Amino acid sequence: MHNMSSVSSRDVEILRRLASTYVEAAALPVHKRTSDLWRRLNGLEPVRPLVWINEIPWHEMALSGELDIECEDSYCREVEWTLRSTLYQWKHFPCDMVLDAELYVQTVCQPVGVYADYGISANETHPADSGGSSEYKPVIAGLDDVAKLRTPDVKVDWDESHRRLELLSDACAGIVPVKLRGIVHQWMSPWDQMIHWYGIERLYTDMIDRPDLVHALAQRFMAAVHDVLDRQQELGLLDAGNGNYRVGSGGLGITDLLPHRDFGSGPVSPTEQWGTSTGQIFCDVSPAMHDEFCLQYEIPYLARFGLTCYGCCEPLHNKIPILRQIKNLRRISMSPWVKIAKAAEQVQADYVFSFKPTPAVFAADVYDGHTARRNLEDLFEKAKGCRLEIIMKDISTVRNQPQRIDEWAAMAMRMSADYAEANGLDG
Repeated sequence: MHNMSSVSSRDVEILRRLASTYVEAAALPVHKRTSDLWRRLNGLEPVRPLVWINEIPWHEMALSGELDIECEDSYCREVEWTLRSTLYQWKHFPCDMVLDAELYVQTVCQPVGVYADYGISANETHPADSGGSSEYKPVIAGLDDVAKLRTPDVKVDWDESHRRLELLSDACAGIVPVKLRGIVHQWMSPWDQMIHWYGIERLYTDMIDRPDLVHALAQRFMAAVHDVLDRQQELGLLDAGNGNYRVGSGGLGITDLLPHRDFGSGPVSPTEQWGTSTGQIFCDVSPAMHDEFCLQYEIPYLARFGLTCYGCCEPLHNKIPILRQIKNLRRISMSPWVKIAKAAEQVQADYVFSFKPTPAVFAADVYDGHTARRNLEDLFEKAKGCRLEIIMKDISTVRNQPQRIDEWAAMAMRMSADYAEANGLDG
């Protein structure tokens, strides 16, 4: 529970100072221009490639002290972290990030994605020499195991949500508006969750030997996912999904193709949001089997949304024809292993080509700027004419040299501008 009397004046002063710095940065004219570029890209207009960085090893960014947390109250610490990390990125590697002229309090609810309690426990181990990875042993042996799957409980704490709203509104009074925000977007990747129960090797053999079992699990799981979305809508948890946040594994969802309205102004349906899904486990599976055991279960779910994004860490250059079944598909996320020319030939200007360069360039003993540049040169050469965004993510380490990301960001923005100028693109 939170109220102003429970928060120290020191915590309030820290938040007010950071909010003041934030609102100064958010007032800069560049955000309106950048927001318009995202809007136009999501509308498939020809603009320069947009660049964004996320999934950052923040523990290695903290060397300068800029990210040190000083607040004592637990929620104030969360807000402080959000403000400090946002300001750090804006200072060091902003690329095409956008700062809104308001702060948000996220409604306290769960689940907000595919990872939830479905009543089945994974058999997970952590081998000593795994480097932090997990090993999953199959727990789905037959239809009786499938029958154990249940719909996760959808929970919301409105009292806590409004306490947080009151706390932050009071703390930032006279500095920046604060709004309550519902679920604007959630990660949906059915096999990312189910594979924890099934095991990759068992799945690959059962798609051939026991396809009925695979279908039974996928059908029951997706029924639960639909039920969760229904319940979120009934509880008024969904929010208009057209704003300044990541869509799936891609870039920002700013668009005028989805309705604009304030949270709480009326019931929001999934048709007012971006939907997303991905079949990463199927990267080496044939398009036909990907379609049968994965995509055909995702399509009815994705059809419930206004616009959708597909893909994450799987190379999808062989899967574009089956993805065209998704009628509201707008963005396809391409992993570092994608064959760019083949993908570009099929995507053309029909979708946003969301390209993810390899983050391995940051992990070498010496920053590999040459490879980083070649990766982007290769993209610009082979994907000319596509609607491009460049999403640097999954950065596990910069070898305690934060400036490596700064250098990459500056280079990527220069190259994007040069590409735009050479090809007559706005931006």
